[in-house]
Amino acid sequence: MTRFIRRVASAPNAKGLFKSASSSQLSGSTTKNGLLSPGLHDSFQSPKDSSKGKRSGGKVSTGDSLETISSSGSSHYGKNAKVVDSNGNLSPGKPGENGKTFRRTYSSNSIKVRQVEVGPSSFVKLKMLGKGDVGKVYLVREKKSSKLFAMKVLSKKEMIERKKIKRALTEQEILATANHPFIVTLHHSFQSEGYLYFCMEYCMGGEFFRALQTRPGKCLPEDGSRFYAAEVVAALEYLHLMGFIYRDLKPENILLHQSGHIMLSDFDLAKQSKEPPSLPGMIHEPNGMPLVDTMSCTANFRTNSFVGTEEYIAPEVIAAQGHTAAVDWWTLGILIYEMIYATTPFKGSERDVTFDNIRMISVHFREQPKVSSAGKDVVTRLLDKNEKTRLGSRSGASEVKQHKWFAKINWGLLRHTRPPIVPTSSNGVDAVNFRTMKESTSLHLEDEQISNSSQIVGVAGAGYVGTPGLGPGDDGLDKTADKDLFGAFNSVTLHHDGE
Repeated sequence: MTRFIRRVASAPNAKGLFKSASSSQLSGSTTKNGLLSPGLHDSFQSPKDSSKGKRSGGKVSTGDSLETISSSGSSHYGKNAKVVDSNGNLSPGKPGENGKTFRRTYSSNSIKVRQVEVGPSSFVKLKMLGKGDVGKVYLVREKKSSKLFAMKVLSKKEMIERKKIKRALTEQEILATANHPFIVTLHHSFQSEGYLYFCMEYCMGGEFFRALQTRPGKCLPEDGSRFYAAEVVAALEYLHLMGFIYRDLKPENILLHQSGHIMLSDFDLAKQSKEPPSLPGMIHEPNGMPLVDTMSCTANFRTNSFVGTEEYIAPEVIAAQGHTAAVDWWTLGILIYEMIYATTPFKGSERDVTFDNIRMISVHFREQPKVSSAGKDVVTRLLDKNEKTRLGSRSGASEVKQHKWFAKINWGLLRHTRPPIVPTSSNGVDAVNFRTMKESTSLHLEDEQISNSSQIVGVAGAGYVGTPGLGPGDDGLDKTADKDLFGAFNSVTLHHDGE
């Protein structure tokens, strides 16, 4: 728990990141179209709200806090329900909200950590939303409040066998310390003898990947792609400021809020710096405008793990040269290309061919659909095979935001812009924006008892089957003195101001 609290304290949204800098470092400058620059120690808008709030609705900005009307998936669906319409307005008489106006505050002190207040039996399982190799995600309703949540349930047995314990702990750390409109919100985390549980915000819009598949041509126009790319940039900027590299950006890991805005999820491949994130430095562009250097927060952080999704892996990862936060900008380039062309640029007939294409072949743009020269340029620069000259490698998100392709984006009002995709209306329970999935072995939440520490013990390095992505010296097991493999997992309830 001590390590967890320390990490919360080190998160930029939890300690007033820029307030601790010297006045000479952060004085006298302003922003330009939402770009980060010094002089924002009293109203620093990003990473906390580079997009001005998590939910569509009214905004009240005071100091370093931001309040927004929430239409979260944790709403109560009752007879007096209200729903957020396509314009972001609350409408009565439809499923969605329970008649209350929830206000979510993104401020330096808006997360309150408490001992966990719920357990597995506090929820009713409604249906399965997704599954992976070590766990499943369920739509659940809390019995006490009737709120809906997405509950990620991870099998301890599978995590041990596949050496993914560290990944689960990293995911908890990110979810529990993040407070950003484009990152899914964690409300509770707890464990039973056999499982870890993440009780998260329910994103009714479903997977971004599935939304793309239902579009004409399975793609988006260039303007729509730019909008979602901008929201991803805002989320990556925040993660880098926290000292994390995401490393697994792809449409399958992007969820859609019911309003159509994105929510990044699945942080099990993320990598965190061993040191608390340092204050971002400053870069002075040729035009004289100083920008916040988010790359400096992870500047001395290089990792050698071979991780990622095949068609999104950066060339330096394939070459086993070690990689930095620049891999996230590579994956952004792949994502933009896929949003526009409905395929990834280096896909081959098999894995080795794909990897060869990534390392050797330049990105090719088809004649159709037509893409602007700025669009081609941003993708080409993001897909620079030399990580040192790749767009974003110098000063991070600020550098990417400055590219001319993003000139139309008003970063400060991004969250209040109508998204290109407005998900199908849902009462929440029907999960119409998720694939229909059947469970082979059913989990009975009522039979699971909450546990404050794991009963599963072991010895790190005890010969479990290796997991691709872990180096020879990284066996995935957390080396704790008492050999409690899940002792570092924190059972907590997180209260967010305004909810």
